[in-house]
This record gives sequence, structure tokens and C-alpha cells, in this order.
Amino acid sequence: MQVSLKHRVENAVLRGLIGLALALPYRVRVPLFGWVVGRIVAPLAGWRRRIRANLALVWPDLPEAEAAKICREVPDNVGRTVIEIYSGSEFIARAAATPPVGPGIAALDAAHAAGRAVILVTGHFGNYDASRAALAARGFPIGSLYMPMKNRAFNAHYEAAISAIAAPIFPRGKPGLAAMVRHLRGGGMLGMLVDHNMSHGAPLGFFGVEALTALSAAELALKYDALLVPTYGIRQPDGLSFEIVVEAPIPPGTPEQMTQALNDSLEALVRRHPGQWFWVHRRWKGGGGRKVVR
Repeated sequence: MQVSLKHRVENAVLRGLIGLALALPYRVRVPLFGWVVGRIVAPLAGWRRRIRANLALVWPDLPEAEAAKICREVPDNVGRTVIEIYSGSEFIARAAATPPVGPGIAALDAAHAAGRAVILVTGHFGNYDASRAALAARGFPIGSLYMPMKNRAFNAHYEAAISAIAAPIFPRGKPGLAAMVRHLRGGGMLGMLVDHNMSHGAPLGFFGVEALTALSAAELALKYDALLVPTYGIRQPDGLSFEIVVEAPIPPGTPEQMTQALNDSLEALVRRHPGQWFWVHRRWKGGGGRKVVR
């Protein structure tokens, strides 16, 4: 399949920006790339309108000043995340500088010692690869399931960047399924994102509104007797370092119950740090804006 002219142009521009940024010292490139995405890319891409629309849907009582602050912070965090992922060893060193914390650390250590599989679940929050980098540096065998980007030209070097953080990586769908299953059966750990909008997902609650959510993380955990563990890389006030949090494993139940618990875990964190979640995603697309009654 050929790459469209639009995607080739987009890839050329992004590669150029990334290349220029990588020539700068790490402490300069990360905030600078955040500024570029926040002040130039976000307005051109209409991200602020989308962030506002999502906030109006699920958080209508949010004060205007806080909504405006989130509109500024989200694109900056997206830009920082992108250039960090492309920064390889420098980013890994930052992510691994602080030992992970939380009640799930002991569970991960025990699972690793016993050769038991683990599904590590995060969201598009903070830097979603920070926890993967930190836990891999701790010696855990972490693979990653990822959603290939629509722009195939960009996806090729994006794959290389995320592979450099921790490997193996597995694309969603049939191409990566067999290798992913072998990894789990061998007692490996698998990183997954829970907050993609999935057209065939279950209509579960996120901020009290139905969001189509894949049940695959919970289904894999049940099928392969794996722990299901939420983990996050929370960006710190300096904009460069992270707190790596590993929460307690989600108790076994139905896939819907377990996945709802993952949504609830992420929602609680986003409410504490709203500017760090990717509100630019069309997370509630297809949900019809229906409120969830529990």
C-alpha cells in the first residue's frame, strides 16, 4: 500500500522538527518541543476546540479558568511526550532515575520470580512510556501492545523509537497476536493502553459517560492467569522527571468489571492531574454522550 502525499508531507515536517529538536540538549529540547506543539501545532490542528468539547461533555461544571489551563497544558504534555520517546537513552535514564512506588511493586516482583505473566495497563497520561522504561530498567521482561498509526511513513520510525525503550513490541491485530501470546505464556509482562476508542468495545463508564473500551487486557489476564496491574508515569512539576506509580492488581472478575476498574483507576488520576491526559483523543466517539448509571 502506497503512502499518500498528505502523509508523506506530514511525516517530512514531523521528522524535520524532531531532528532539529534532537540536536539540542535534553533539558532544552523537551520544553521547547512542548512549546512548539502547544503554541503552533495545537491551534492549527484544532486541538483546543476538541479538548473544550470533551471537557464540556464529561466535566461541564469545571470552572472556566481551569478549562483554559487544561487547554494549554495538554498540548504541551503531548509535545514533551513525543520528543521524550524519540530521545532514547536520555529519556530512559530520566524515567529510571526514581524507583517505582506503589502497592503493586511487590506483586510484580513476586510474579517475575514465579514466572507468572503480567498485563501492565496505562493510559495516554503523563508519558505513557515512562513506566515501561522504568520497569524494564528494573529487569522486568516487558513487551508492549501498540496501535499502529494511520500514517505509515511516520509509524515506521515511531516503531523504532518505542522499540528502543523496551522490546519486544506487538502491533494490534493478527500480525502481532502469535508473538504476544508466546511472550505471555513464557511469563513475560505486556504493556497496554486502556483508553483507545474501540468501535467494537464495551460501553463502559469513563467520567460518568459511556466510552467504547476494549476488554482485551482483562480477557488476556483471565485466559493466561496473568496479573492485571495499572501503572502510570506522572510528570513532575519540573516537566522533565516522573513519579512511576504501580497500583495494586485488579481482582479477577468478569472482563467488564475488571476493565471498568481500569477506567476508574485512570479517571481518578486524570482528575488529580487533568492537564496530563490526552484530551485531544476522541475518547467518547460512538458513545452517544450517554451517562452511565451505576
